[in-house]
Amino acid sequence: MPSTPTRLRQIALVATDLEKATKLLTTIIGTEVIYRDPAVEHWGLKNALLPIGGDFIEVVSPFKPNTTGSRLLAKRGDGGYMVIMQTVNANAQRKYLEGNGLAKVIFMHETEGSVCVQYHPKGIKGGMIPELDSHHPYPSNPTPLESPFSPWHALGPSSNHSIHGKAMMKYSHLHLLSITCRLAPGVADIAGAARQWEELFDVRSAAHEGQLQFTNARLRFLPGKENEKEGLLEVCVGVEGTDQLNDILDRAEKEGLVKKDGLVDMVGVLWKFVPFVPLDGEVMRHQARLPETNFKNPPNKPG
Repeated sequence: MPSTPTRLRQIALVATDLEKATKLLTTIIGTEVIYRDPAVEHWGLKNALLPIGGDFIEVVSPFKPNTTGSRLLAKRGDGGYMVIMQTVNANAQRKYLEGNGLAKVIFMHETEGSVCVQYHPKGIKGGMIPELDSHHPYPSNPTPLESPFSPWHALGPSSNHSIHGKAMMKYSHLHLLSITCRLAPGVADIAGAARQWEELFDVRSAAHEGQLQFTNARLRFLPGKENEKEGLLEVCVGVEGTDQLNDILDRAEKEGLVKKDGLVDMVGVLWKFVPFVPLDGEVMRHQARLPETNFKNPPNKPG
């Protein structure tokens, strides 16, 4: 199948206490809840969506037992839940994956303007539920993948975009730069994990082993480690403006969330906040400038 670009559009976290988790994230990062989707109640969940520029952090919390979210919480506690990607044609990718027996669809929803496809995580390395979606281009949204603040189906009806588009731009100083996922204990093949995601979801390989390059961000795999949970380990957010970055770190310090390595511990995930300076005319970010966390010898806290 011909290669097409893939964007990291949304990261979903699962938390025991939705309101506590969202209050923590909005307070520290300095963003806000812009939408709660009533449709997720079908799966026994409540949610909240927070803009990171034109991309999103979603927090979900189960209110019913025996759901995927509740089982994951019982197994791993608060932390990563889904990696939600955007491509040009999610239906074409679904047909390719199903036709070759490469992945199993567990949910699909199609509207006049968008396609949403969730895949079963069994056998897919990284400990996250993958979702690959797409929006159809139309005159007011001719480049849905490339436009940083393009409409996004997770925010409800397309008529909401005039409101939510302004909210995305309000937080345009924030940039989702990378995520790091740890493999299951005993699994060390990070190159194999990267190859699998490249084949399944068309995320292009990066220069370093075990890493992939979205149009806007990077996905990094780490080897599994005994007594360390599989799944999302770190989220890196770039922040434009020294004052904005220092405010985030000061708020995190005040709440006692900053670890000795300078990472911020929130909702079962480590967060790295780094300075971000956009290049002239830049639409999607160039990840060659992104610093990596060395989890064997972590850096000192940013000054």
